[in-house]
Amino acid sequence: MITEIDRAALGNIRNPAFRAYASRYVDINEDFIEQIDKFGVPLKAEDGQELKARLERLREKGAHVRNDERSVYINNISPACLACQTGVGSATLFVSLKCHRQCFFCFNPNQENYEGFASQTRDLKADLGEFKRREARMKHLALTGGEPLLYKEETLEFFREARRLFPGVYTRLYTSGDHADTATLSALKEAGLQEIRFSIRVEDSPQAIRHTLGRIEEAKGYIPFVMVEMPVLPGKLDEMKDILRELERIGIFSINLLEFCFPLFNAEEYNQRGYAVKTPPYRVPYNYWYAGGLPVAQSELDSLELVEFALDNGFKIGAHYCSLENKHTGQVYQQNHSGFAPEMALASKKDFFLKTAKVFGEDVPHVKKVLEKRKKARYNYQQQFDCLEFHVRDIRALQGLDMEIGIATSILEQRGGETLTRELKMELTTPRLFNLEMDI
Repeated sequence: MITEIDRAALGNIRNPAFRAYASRYVDINEDFIEQIDKFGVPLKAEDGQELKARLERLREKGAHVRNDERSVYINNISPACLACQTGVGSATLFVSLKCHRQCFFCFNPNQENYEGFASQTRDLKADLGEFKRREARMKHLALTGGEPLLYKEETLEFFREARRLFPGVYTRLYTSGDHADTATLSALKEAGLQEIRFSIRVEDSPQAIRHTLGRIEEAKGYIPFVMVEMPVLPGKLDEMKDILRELERIGIFSINLLEFCFPLFNAEEYNQRGYAVKTPPYRVPYNYWYAGGLPVAQSELDSLELVEFALDNGFKIGAHYCSLENKHTGQVYQQNHSGFAPEMALASKKDFFLKTAKVFGEDVPHVKKVLEKRKKARYNYQQQFDCLEFHVRDIRALQGLDMEIGIATSILEQRGGETLTRELKMELTTPRLFNLEMDI
């Protein structure tokens, strides 16, 4: 068992050198929350026990709980969603970030050079050609936006070229559906599109939702895998259950229920609707690539309720809850598999971060003595912190010792042509409580 170190837990650490070291991360986390608070949306801590109870209930009912509880689905899930866990062989591109809709929760304005990408188009053929030049083994290619179907010819050419350069590649398209008329769907079929994901805005009028549902139903006659992808806005459970019933009637392949996020602006809109930012927003604070923002409180619980609703009603369509953190794991995997990790580090199979063990102060000589008796044991003494760092598998050799052990979480970063290790988090365990297979 590994324990989070917050302000309360910090005071219970007996080893003064360890306590001083861990206090740095408590300060960092508290400062992080203070910075989030400055965006102007209220913060709300959620009941972790309620989340655990729902996940356990879904497991018992046969749902698939995967990616260390970041993703939950029943029946069907897109192969592209499975590939997203590591991001290997996958890429999502866009023609332009231009869009005819003005969703208050859209995070595209967070993206670097948003104005430029919203007013110009990318050379997708050149992008695909670069993948080919690098001999990338592309298995999944997607086109998003903005709204890609504002540029129908460029969209069609993308899928034609993807199929030509990478035979057998699985292709998908993200769209609002507003421009997915019969002729366009037919052309997409000819271009080899395999999966289309429609977005439905739960706040739209009943007429607008019916229009989108009609496009979704028509798409089934052209595209092999028809999906819906939509954020779960808190307080809209009844409306979303009605949409799920309609999608079951239509018989789509699956729906992705996305954790709803605050995109770091539009605070007034979020306040008017009574939303709050979930705290803590991430298990491991970091500068993640995905520009979605910060998770909104209650969205995860409502998403899981919708999955359970589909399960209890015997729906045949897939229902997949995709958390914000589920979108982060591909980045962590790619960074920590892009260079040589320190020999004392173990890449976690649960979250792909690098893990090492640390002991401090008076415990250092005792652990060093044990490790020196193990032929393959490696350790590193950090004088600045009076700290001994070693491989987590060697914790099992410390079973006879009564001491506190820090579990460090790190990631590899490229800086100035060098691969450096950046430590992000410190947690607490003991030789008696630690279980390598369960904890790492």
